[in-house]
Amino acid sequence: MKLLFLACLEPKSGNHTTAERIRSYIESAGHTCELKHAEEFESSSDVANLLSRNPQFEGALAIHLFKAGRLLLDIHVPFGIIFGGTDINEDVKVETRRAVMEKVLHKARFAVAFTDKLKKDAQLYLHSQSSKISVQPQGIETQATEDFSWSEFLRRSGISGGHVERLHVFLLICGLRRVKDPLYLVKSFSEWHRENPQNVLVIIGPRIDPVLTDEVEAVVKRTAGVFLARERSQPELHAAMKRCFAVVNSSISEGMSAAILEAMDLGLPVVARDIPGNKAVVQHEVTGLLYSSPQEFVHQSQRLLSDHELRERVIRNGKVYVVKHHSLKRERETYQRLVDTLH
Repeated sequence: MKLLFLACLEPKSGNHTTAERIRSYIESAGHTCELKHAEEFESSSDVANLLSRNPQFEGALAIHLFKAGRLLLDIHVPFGIIFGGTDINEDVKVETRRAVMEKVLHKARFAVAFTDKLKKDAQLYLHSQSSKISVQPQGIETQATEDFSWSEFLRRSGISGGHVERLHVFLLICGLRRVKDPLYLVKSFSEWHRENPQNVLVIIGPRIDPVLTDEVEAVVKRTAGVFLARERSQPELHAAMKRCFAVVNSSISEGMSAAILEAMDLGLPVVARDIPGNKAVVQHEVTGLLYSSPQEFVHQSQRLLSDHELRERVIRNGKVYVVKHHSLKRERETYQRLVDTLH
């Protein structure tokens, strides 16, 4: 079977990584899967025209009910949908979008939610049958490159001097877009850095929103203790993560943060903003630490620095959690089984 797979494919973004992983599962089951950037299409009629010109397509798949799912409303082949996170957490608040997403979900052969909470919210806001939505957490695999220079990474991020080995580097991994709120912690972190110069914040991720990117670059230039690193390949990013003190999340909304799960898998503590998508994977003081304000972020990070038992506990429990709940094997079996229903 040949499938069309639509997703938002900004380079080196979490969505792109997830889409590529799911495509590999589909193709390993003997299907052909053509992955396309949703932004290539203006409307659902564009996708319908593509499929009518290429009758070999027998089904379709999309990540994100609104951004990609709306493009499948006029096609005449069966399709499945994977919730992105912001579709259920944010887009449902806009009535015109909610109405479109309800139609997409109604027409879809199946849907996948990363968490039980996303499934419940989809049922509540989009009036979907429970049986249509499968819950499948993201599968996680990390692979750090061997050929990685930490001092060079820091130097290229703007951090220099002979004291780099003594730094406590907090790594905020996020695409530069509004929903990730990359500037949320900057002021409070900089104040903390002035008191404790060993603590630095490095923001790393693809430049997705050009206006926000300019804003972040300008703020970072004039803010002590906060740095902006250029995006890296997954293996390089994982190598950098292994050298950090902690991984940080400051998002307004998340479906399921792969960066948080990858940090747990690599044996790093996570300090994450207290939002539903993060609470689904981070249990406070068990698998990581949660905060609900920039001031509380500093407080929780100070605890992580001073309480070695707490740090070791969240690292140990985080690794156990990822191994138990985020298996690639289970994720692969789920998608292969669901794609078979498109026949």
